[in-house]
Order: sequence, then structure tokens, then C-alpha cells
Amino acid sequence: MSDTDFDYVIIGAGTAGCLLANRLSADPQRRVLLLEAGRRDDYHWIHIPVGYLYCIGNPRTDWLYSTEADAGLNGRSLRYPRGKALGGCSSINGMIYMRGQSRDYDQWAQSTGDASWTWDNILPFFKKHEDYYKGADAVHGAGGEWRVERQRLRWDILDAFAQAAQQAGIPHSEDFNRGDNEGVGYFQVNQKNGWRWNTAKAFLRPTCYGRPNFEMWTSAHVVRLLFDRLDDGTQRCTGAQVWDGQQLVTVNAGREVLLCAGSIGSPQLLQLSGFGPADLLARFGLPVVRDLPGVGANLQDHLQIRAVFKVKGVSTLNTLASSWWGKAKIGMEYALKRSGPMSMAPSQLGAFTRSSPDMPYPNIEYHVQPLSLDAFGEPLHAFNAFTASVCNLNPTSRGSVRIRSNKFEDAPLIAPNYLSTPEDRKVAADSLRVTRRIAAQPALSRYEPVEWRPGTQYQSDEELARLAGDIATTIFHPVGTTKMGRADDPMAVLDSRLRVRGTVGLRVVDAGAMPTITSGNTNSPVLMMAERAAEWIVRDASTAA
Repeated sequence: MSDTDFDYVIIGAGTAGCLLANRLSADPQRRVLLLEAGRRDDYHWIHIPVGYLYCIGNPRTDWLYSTEADAGLNGRSLRYPRGKALGGCSSINGMIYMRGQSRDYDQWAQSTGDASWTWDNILPFFKKHEDYYKGADAVHGAGGEWRVERQRLRWDILDAFAQAAQQAGIPHSEDFNRGDNEGVGYFQVNQKNGWRWNTAKAFLRPTCYGRPNFEMWTSAHVVRLLFDRLDDGTQRCTGAQVWDGQQLVTVNAGREVLLCAGSIGSPQLLQLSGFGPADLLARFGLPVVRDLPGVGANLQDHLQIRAVFKVKGVSTLNTLASSWWGKAKIGMEYALKRSGPMSMAPSQLGAFTRSSPDMPYPNIEYHVQPLSLDAFGEPLHAFNAFTASVCNLNPTSRGSVRIRSNKFEDAPLIAPNYLSTPEDRKVAADSLRVTRRIAAQPALSRYEPVEWRPGTQYQSDEELARLAGDIATTIFHPVGTTKMGRADDPMAVLDSRLRVRGTVGLRVVDAGAMPTITSGNTNSPVLMMAERAAEWIVRDASTAA
């Protein structure tokens, strides 16, 4: 930390931060600092796909957040994992490669007033860093840093579920990433030869570590952003204060600070730095640099409702992993072939469909697993079963992220406010009915599925919505807490180029910038956003020069 002057300071070495570090340090004339509060990604369980079981809930790799008690979940609080290591959430997530639907981005273009966010315009930014296992085509790229592969396993029970879904009217899909993801099929994953492929491997190791103009600090926790007031009254972000575990260090950014701390970390840091709702800041004695009520508002997440079905006559992970011999076989298969259960993403089979026939587009997503347990981190059940988790892709409920004190080390208050609208409760009830319809198809009948959870005794909308509150959990897709939007939107924190309003030299580049949640897993859309931001930043620097 002997040198503290840089052109660009990137806060957060997660999904967006790693890509930005790569792109911005490509110019040897620009000095780039990447700050990460967590440690390096040298923990072996980060790289073995099934290792998410040992990374989530582990203080070495997870911030260990929890939500506030939620009325929509009948008073329950949920564990809320966020990656705390190089690679961020890409080091602990489900590895599923998912872009969403074209309509998501067309909606962004409409809500921001910027046509450059339409599907046709953002598609090249997905392709730019992609290395698709089938090679390049009209919608996929090859040769990029972000590896996309098929999964290295299959299960009879998942094949049967896929067949049953087709019998229930859901078409087969080989690829969920072509703009319309309706269908059922195995997810594609961010893995390489059976190993997790996180953004630190993809964007830092091959290139950045050898660049003399690139510097990275780990175990470096940003305390606050620093600003100077310009003559016209706007604020210029000049750098940040960083706690290295022993002292505060001030780092200076000659051009821009890129805040990539995620949908939880970024609004927390903005609020601690005086950007946010004025009444919240005043409550904790923080000076109001800019009254931005949208900082920490608009929180959206995918809530999955986990239905469990007991089955007979087919192997699932419940019994396969129940003995030392079974576990030894699993370990041996991975050691020799990099395949089998240890190469598993948390969910292997996916489906996108409509919660009811009157929906104009697929509005629910399934994550189907050949296993069952009471809750994440709990032991597998002693009986064979599969879990069909279903989520509302476009929830109307909105929550918040708020600081609980003026201390950077105190975790923020996270209130997702799940199932707080009639629309979301209706989709929850209807989606459980869709699950039952699939389970009743002939393709699954030979395995005699029995709904173990929630149970067929619950039938009415009211009963099913309440049961959803009892059994639903997050899929860890928080977005929207620093959303971009039009200039006349009082809740928009960013403009359409991810710049903080009323401020110079500060952008937020992470899932918090999404105005609305994408129709699927959120990691790869963040990479696309970072790719776009990198192009804008480089262009702005060349124009200024």
C-alpha cells in the first residue's frame, strides 16, 4: 500500500470488478487499483463445484448476512449469502449461465429512456467475453474469458421430470439464452473441465497479475468514499478510505471510482458516505452529501418455493450419499473424471413457463434437484426424493437495504419484503399448482411421486400463499438497490450510463443498477453491464484526453 494514487479505483473484486479491472488495466498508461474486502480465492472448496455447500455460511467466503424478520415469510428470517473473496458471488454461486429474456432489457430501455439497453444492443456485450462450448453463432461468442459448458452429469429422475414437463405443455429447450427462455432442459454452467470458473480465474489471473499498472489489495475494507465540491455545486468522487485491518489508508482516483460492491454492499457504502435518504443519514449523524431516496430502495429478489416429492424405484443423491461407500464412489468419480455429483451445480435441470395460461410470457422458473433436505445446510433426507423449486421471475414486491449504524463493520438491515403484493401471492399459489400438474404426468408415474412438502391437503390460494411463506427461500438474486433511470425519476440513483446522479467520477457497476430484475439468474447479466461500463469509461477517458 505504499502507492495510493491511481487513475481508477475499483471497489469490490466480484463479478463486475474483475472484468472492469481487466478491461481498464489493458491500457498501460492507466493505473488501476482493485480493492477486495475478502481474501484471495485460494480456498479449495471455491473451485470444486459442490463446494458451494462449504462456502455459503463460511466466514472465509461469505458475508453471513441475514434478512430481517419478514411478514411475507410468516415472520421468518433468511440467511442471505454474498460472496466475500476474489470473484465475489461467482466464487460461491450456482454457476448457472443465464441471461434472462429479451423483454427484460427492452423494459430497461423504456424505463431509462436509453435505447442502447435493448436486447439487440446488449447482446454483443454478452458475446464479447463468452467462450461457448459449441462455438460462436448468432447469439453466442467463442474465445472470450467467460467459459460456458454443459454439465457433466445426468439423473434418471431429472430426465423423467423433463419428460413430464413436456407432457404438461412445456417445450424442450437446449439453450435458455437466446432471448426467449421458455422450455425445459439442463442448465448450462460456468465451469471448465469440471471446475468452477469464477471471474477471478477468467479476468484476473491470465492477464492482470502480470501488468505493472495493476494493483490489488485483499482484506481491504472500504470505509467511505471521499468527495470534493466543484464550483457548480456537484460533488466529485476523489477516492476512498480503506481499512487494512490496522490503519486507515486514503486512496486517490484521478479519473473514476467504480463501486462494484453488490446490491447490498454498494448502497451501504453510499449511505455511509452521505448518499441516501436524508432522514436515514441524519438518524446516524452522517452529513448529507446528496439526498438520494433511492439508495437502498427498490430491492428485488427471486423467492423460490421448494416442493419436495418422495419417489420410489430410482436413485437420488439422498441415498447415493448416505453411506461412506457411496461418498467414496462420488469422490473417486470426480477425482478420475471430473464428473458426477461433485461436479454438480446446486440445480441441474431448469424450466421456464407460465404460472397461468393468461400470462403473456414465461413468468416462473424451476430449479430442479435430485435431492431433498429441510433447509440449505441441513442433512439430506433418508428417503429418495426430488425437489422442484419454483420462483416468480418478475416479483412486484419491493424491499430495502439500510445501514443500521454509522459503523462500516456493522451489517446493514436487509428487508426483502417478500410476497407483500396480491400479485406475488397469486403467482406463488399458481406456481405450486403448476408443479403438481407436472408431477402428475405419466413420465413420473413409474416412480410414484408423493408430495411430501408442502402437502396436497393445501389447495386454496390463501393456503398455498401462506405455505409459500413457510417454505420459500431466496435464490440469492438481490438487485435494484441503486437503480438506473430517467432524470425525472426521483428514485433513480444512476443515469443510464451507471453514473451516480449529481456526482462526477463515480459509477455503480453491479446488480444494484438493474431497474428491474432479469428473468433468470443474475450473475452473467452483471458481466454484460460491466462490459458496457468498461467501454463507456475508456471512451470518456479518451475524449477527456
